[in-house]
Amino acid sequence: MHKYKELEIWKKSISLTKQIYLITSSFPSEEKFGLKSQINRASVSIASNIAEGAGRNSNKEFNQFLGIAIGSMHEVETQIIIAFEVGYLQKELRDKVCDQVTQLILMTKGLKNHLV
Repeated sequence: MHKYKELEIWKKSISLTKQIYLITSSFPSEEKFGLKSQINRASVSIASNIAEGAGRNSNKEFNQFLGIAIGSMHEVETQIIIAFEVGYLQKELRDKVCDQVTQLILMTKGLKNHLV
């Protein structure tokens, strides 16, 4: 078992989720059950899967959950791009969040490779 709260990827994913919630709070009210809900859930899924995987009995299982977390990272990135394309975000904010996600993906892949 790994101590997920000590993992830098978990800490960064919590920070990303907080930022996503702040960003989506300014989305139009008609997005409450659309893009806003989807991107919030996807961002929560990142830290949740890291934590759940860390609590599993083997590195193999942890590795699988890290893969799921990476999938959620790509989902968040896609939804941020969509939010920009429909006019909910400025380019600078889109780029900042996408850079954060890219860094988190690389870090998580590094941990996955270490677990193998």
